[in-house]
Amino acid sequence: MKILMVCLGNICRSPLAEGIMKAKVPENFFVDSAGTISMHEGKHPDKRAIKTAAHHNIDISTQKSRPITKADFDTFDKIYCMDIDVYEDVISKTRNEEQRQKVSLFLEAAGDHKNAEVPDPYWGDMKDFEEVFQLLDRGCEVIKKQILA
Repeated sequence: MKILMVCLGNICRSPLAEGIMKAKVPENFFVDSAGTISMHEGKHPDKRAIKTAAHHNIDISTQKSRPITKADFDTFDKIYCMDIDVYEDVISKTRNEEQRQKVSLFLEAAGDHKNAEVPDPYWGDMKDFEEVFQLLDRGCEVIKKQILA
């Protein structure tokens, strides 16, 4: 199983989701993350995301931001988007229905119907990063159970 987590810049939400999911699934799973923009390409995750993950014994410090590519739609089995704008951008890059079927809103896939979007903590503080971590952790747990069922 190959899973891709996607947010806007690939420095806050999707690197956290990648790290959390990697910690939950068997080693034969491949989990990666990407962004819909290339503004931070090659950069490590936001220092606050790294610190928040480390607080939960997850190391995301070596991840590097990259934009989503056309090849990702062939490579990955599941593509989870952190918010509606990202979802719409990712869907617009698909070439056929098979690829569109791989793309989901992360929280919707995780069964959280009161929150459609994982909030972007970039403009917030450490408390916002911790809240996003907890939201992603709960979502990854549900998605893991769905995939392994």
